[in-house]
Amino acid sequence: MRIVLLGPPGAGKGTQAKQLAKRLDLPHISTGDLLRQNVSGLTALGKEAKDFMDKGLLVPDELVIKMLSERFNQQDVKKGFILDGYPRNLNQAKVLDGILKEKNMSIDLVFDLDCSEAVIIQRLSGRLVCRKCGANFHKTNMPPKKSGVCDNCSGELYQRADDNVETIKKRLLVYKDEVAALIQYYQQHGLLQKVNADGQAEIVLGEMIRVVGRKNDSFKV
Repeated sequence: MRIVLLGPPGAGKGTQAKQLAKRLDLPHISTGDLLRQNVSGLTALGKEAKDFMDKGLLVPDELVIKMLSERFNQQDVKKGFILDGYPRNLNQAKVLDGILKEKNMSIDLVFDLDCSEAVIIQRLSGRLVCRKCGANFHKTNMPPKKSGVCDNCSGELYQRADDNVETIKKRLLVYKDEVAALIQYYQQHGLLQKVNADGQAEIVLGEMIRVVGRKNDSFKV
């Protein structure tokens, strides 16, 4: 199974992707993680990306695409994968299809994690991020064991400047505008499955597992 996760900021894509990958015994591919791995590993692509990042610029799509293409060549991906963080728009979806076609692969299922604005604001406005490892926590939903300190690496936790109500609302408007054509694209291809992501993480995961089981008997849990 090759599965893509879509959803607005705060819908829990990263969390759900990791858990789904664990339950289905499939590799989790996150473009954010991929970028960090290439940069920290001093790969040729990582060095190129770091040049942009050091200048405060976004890493070009072309570099991310090359990293994804290399990742899809690795042996563990042959049995499938869970992809989150890509695609973010229609053009990227078509590029992804092209990369996979070259490798005789295709997307089997696309989850759209549908989340209400009120829940997203509650989640993001309380989010805490580790400066060292990038792990996420939440002031009330998932607080760290020690205030201000990451459970995983003891790094400092901070709140992103854009995790405030006004900015979150603007980000949601941008997301909806960008993703509309992408959602339609996957609907037309019969791949899209909408899941209500307002509930607790384990409930959302359970629904996703049931959908996967209906698509593929070997993944019934």
